[in-house]
Amino acid sequence: MKIAIGNDHAGTVYKFAIIELLEKLGYTVINFGTDSEDSVDYPDYIHPVAEAVETQEADCGIILCGSGNGAAITANKHQGVRAALCWSKELVELARLHNDANILSLPARFISKYQALEYVQTFLNTKFEGGRHQRRVEKIPVK
Repeated sequence: MKIAIGNDHAGTVYKFAIIELLEKLGYTVINFGTDSEDSVDYPDYIHPVAEAVETQEADCGIILCGSGNGAAITANKHQGVRAALCWSKELVELARLHNDANILSLPARFISKYQALEYVQTFLNTKFEGGRHQRRVEKIPVK
C-alpha cells in the first residue's frame, strides 16, 4: 500500500515520525512535504498529496499543517478526495467508518506526536462500513 504524505513547516517533526512508523509497518511512503521548519505555503505541499490520491498513485494520504484546516480545505478541492480534519481517535474512526475518508488531516499544533502516531494507525486500521454511508459518500461529488 502506498501512502502520500505532505506537510508545511508546522508538521515537519511529526511527518518524520509518521514516515518512520509507516515504513516500519511495511507501507511505501511518497513524501511530498517540506523537510524543513522554515515557513512555507501549505498548498504547495498538500496539492501533490491530493493529486496522488485523486489519480490513485497513492491509496491514501496524510497531511499536516498547524491547525489542519488549511491542509484539509486544500485537499478537498480535488475530486474523489475526502480529507478529514481529526484531533481525536474517535473522529478518526468516524471519518473512516462513515465518510470513507481517504486523507487524514492532522493539526500539528494541537496534538502530541504520540497522538499523531495513534491517529495514523487508527486511520489505517479502520475500514469503511458502507451500507447507508455508501449512499451518502456517493452524494458528495459535484456532478
